[in-house]
Amino acid sequence: MMKAYMVFDIGGTYIKYAVMNDEAMKLESGKIPTPRAGLEVFLQNITDIVMHYRSLFDIKGIALSSPGAVDVYRGFIGGASAIPYIHGVCLTDLLKEKTGLFVSIENDANCAALAEGWIGRAKETDYYICIVIGTGIGGSIVINQTILRGATLHGGEFGYMITGNPVQMNPLQSTWSKVASTHALVEEVEVRKSLAKGTLNGEDVFRLAEGGDLVAKESLAYFYKKLAVGIYNLKYALDPKKILIGGGISKRPEVIEGINQELRHLKDEISTLDITVEACQFDNDANLIGALFHFLRVPLSNRNLIS
Repeated sequence: MMKAYMVFDIGGTYIKYAVMNDEAMKLESGKIPTPRAGLEVFLQNITDIVMHYRSLFDIKGIALSSPGAVDVYRGFIGGASAIPYIHGVCLTDLLKEKTGLFVSIENDANCAALAEGWIGRAKETDYYICIVIGTGIGGSIVINQTILRGATLHGGEFGYMITGNPVQMNPLQSTWSKVASTHALVEEVEVRKSLAKGTLNGEDVFRLAEGGDLVAKESLAYFYKKLAVGIYNLKYALDPKKILIGGGISKRPEVIEGINQELRHLKDEISTLDITVEACQFDNDANLIGALFHFLRVPLSNRNLIS
């Protein structure tokens, strides 16, 4: 039978899975709704999928992409996410007990970043960052294909940066996530147009702007400026060779150009760096690809230490 790996991307709504070879080619794939019933149902669903494909492929192990503050060495997920039952347990041990296979785990944003460095836009780039823009802002710092995790696993949590004026408002109300995420953009347009909260989504805002709506166009202009300010800070603090933008809105060319246009304005006789961003290459498969890469990077001699 062909050698392969089971890879899972654990999301709040769906669990995506794929059987992949060691070059990230999908041999089989699918998705199931993320169970609401709890951990045992979750574990059984994963196990059933693995056992089905073990009859068709020589499955060498399981690679997981997960939300939360993932301790890759212990298989433990801290923090919080939309799937509360995966937190506070050693997920890798539990799945190893059920399947008999080695299990690796990595944070989903880190997986997306690793995918870019392996076969994506940051291939052959030894130092880059990925910024993921969505409900909040997160990301990863990657040096020599290794995630910089930080002392408390908060490396790459760019959304916590305070980007507003701390004298004029509560500093914690002006973090980058709260002022420059897609969620913040949508809320701003709703407030300015006196619409009920939850009336719009990100696609609606872009559609309004394309139709000439002045509030939406102005809010988008502010949005690009606020993103550019945070990116400027990260460039001067970390000085990566490349800055990649991920999240759903990164697939819109006007977003990348809007950010880059604002970055071109952030120069003077002292701040002379030419700062640019580009979109991540991968979208839906990014977490699967990165989870597999993380699995393949774990030395055989170390595998019993983290599962």
